[in-house]
Amino acid sequence: MAEIALKDVQKTYPNGYKAVQSVNLDIPDGSFFVLVGPSGCGKSTTLRMVAGLEDVTAGSISIGGRVVNNVHPKDRDIAMVFQNYALYPHMSVYKNMAFALKLRKVPRDEIDRRVKIAAETLGITELLERKPAVLSGGQRQRVAVGRAIVREPKAFLFDEPLSNLDAKLRVTTRAELKSLHQRLKTTTIYVTHDQEEAMTLGDRIVVMSKGLVQQVGQPLEVYRAPVNRFVAAFIGTPPMNFMEGSLASEGGRLVFNEGTATVGGRAGGAGCRLPLAESLASRLAGKFTPNAPIVLGLRPQVFAPASPGLTDRPTIPVTINVIEPLGDQMDITCSTTNNPSLVARLPASTDFTPGQTAMLAVDTAKLHVFEPGEFGRNLTIERT
Repeated sequence: MAEIALKDVQKTYPNGYKAVQSVNLDIPDGSFFVLVGPSGCGKSTTLRMVAGLEDVTAGSISIGGRVVNNVHPKDRDIAMVFQNYALYPHMSVYKNMAFALKLRKVPRDEIDRRVKIAAETLGITELLERKPAVLSGGQRQRVAVGRAIVREPKAFLFDEPLSNLDAKLRVTTRAELKSLHQRLKTTTIYVTHDQEEAMTLGDRIVVMSKGLVQQVGQPLEVYRAPVNRFVAAFIGTPPMNFMEGSLASEGGRLVFNEGTATVGGRAGGAGCRLPLAESLASRLAGKFTPNAPIVLGLRPQVFAPASPGLTDRPTIPVTINVIEPLGDQMDITCSTTNNPSLVARLPASTDFTPGQTAMLAVDTAKLHVFEPGEFGRNLTIERT
């Protein structure tokens, strides 16, 4: 095992496209880091530079304290698992797992020991004599992981390894990978575009966009305190809702007024009015200009049907458009004066019907306030 460090790492292609811009990461020995972001954000390129499959334009990458910028991939002592399992169809599972060790001239007894231990760890011992063609997608993925395990590398690199699996199998295999890491304690970098996968797997998640690292932190830390609007929108299911408007002091309270400021070059009509909780208002002290454009962020989970038991929470009027049952919960898509698509996650027992006008109570202590723009800063969190 080994720590991995990226210092001011950049990747610029001959046509001038900057795929990765000044990435700095310190990945401790034995940790599980997940790089997550939309397509084209630079996460796979970053992983491929660590693996040695892409050259580094600038900066340095070290594994176990050794700078590996000019070290051949096979000499970096890492093992990579791709989205495509890349198993040899004419070889048995045993031979697929043993192949890399055979090329390295590892003694036969040692190969046998490693393959059998890896197979037992992954629960595929009974598959060792089968060919890949008769295996399910999940079994093939376990074989690909086993082929990496037998090498006993310093680090594992995973490039969207679950993308080819169906939804149910992804959940099962995801749990197996997490359990495997807890047993092996091998330093791991995992790339995915699936934020739910990132949240459930990683010790730390690295949110990327446009070749830049936007935020690094523990999954719940990133969810609860996103540093900017991009991270807030990307992390969380369903995604965070946003309302454009402004803040003003009214009667000694801080109030959000939807659509009353010019935002993005256009003026909105009067919309929702939300007095903010004192705990939130105190975090915003001195961070905003009264009546200047801001963006309010509301997780779908901050809503509840208005009721006599929630009289301490302000309410907003909405029109119910779509209801999606989810078992013990349901997602409703509704609209306000200035927001045509607001999503709220409510108990399944909520008695709403499409086309109905309803009142939703809002827990304003859990809201976020952002500067305007795609990467507008979160004004409600403390910065070091």
